[in-house]
Amino acid sequence: MPDASLTATTPVSSDCIANVAAGAVAETPHDMSVYGLFMHADIIVQIVMVILIVMSVRCWSIMIGKRFALRKLNRRAEKFEEAFWSGESLDKLFQRVRKSVPDPMMTTFTAGMEEWQTGVAAGIPKSESLQASLKQRVERAMMLAIVREMQALERGMTFLATTGSSATFIGLFGTVWGIMNSFTAIAAMNNTSLAVVAPGIAEALFATAMGLVAAIPAMVGYNVFSTGLARYGDRLNNFSAEFSAIMGRHLDGQEAAEKNAASNTASAATSAAKRVGT
Repeated sequence: MPDASLTATTPVSSDCIANVAAGAVAETPHDMSVYGLFMHADIIVQIVMVILIVMSVRCWSIMIGKRFALRKLNRRAEKFEEAFWSGESLDKLFQRVRKSVPDPMMTTFTAGMEEWQTGVAAGIPKSESLQASLKQRVERAMMLAIVREMQALERGMTFLATTGSSATFIGLFGTVWGIMNSFTAIAAMNNTSLAVVAPGIAEALFATAMGLVAAIPAMVGYNVFSTGLARYGDRLNNFSAEFSAIMGRHLDGQEAAEKNAASNTASAATSAAKRVGT
């Protein structure tokens, strides 16, 4: 029986080792799809991606809601302004508006009419100071209604601005964290091959891409809808000014009518006195 120490051993070449390693790498290819990049990323990077996905979904829901809301409000405002300038009595229009579904334009008109009717319930004020006070109360009531309605319409705009300004940096944080892990893995494996480095860097850069996907639409949506809301707010303010002007003309007309009536009464009394004297 031959001695085990004398048994010849077959040398293994470096080429064989390289082929085996290459075969092992080929057997387990890295999934470079979106799902694969997410699933193979570090837990911190995954949390960053989930946050960005939630922010993006929330931003799109806000933008879609604002789009339909502004279109509906402008359409109803046009119909209301047509009725307002049609010559219909404001009292009749007020009674009809109170029975309809409210919107900011109608709420502003209702607030002004309610304050006006309260002020003239006992009759139109005679003195100029009381008339000026009534006009100020009407304007203040309409302004407060506009402020409340615009605050309600602007809900969600802060979130759009926050997402547009911060989503990129949140994604960048995930990228930095992923690249740090990639370099740590490179140091541990002592291998700088591109096949080893690429998957980790791709996972890290995917976080920045998601940050841009969330930030760009949010910033564009914020600029577009802030402009649309500002125009609608100007429309409400213009209507408030027009309504106040109508109320002012009504007060001035009432005052002029009273002065004419008083003048006619005085003239009639003077004429009667002259006739009595003659």
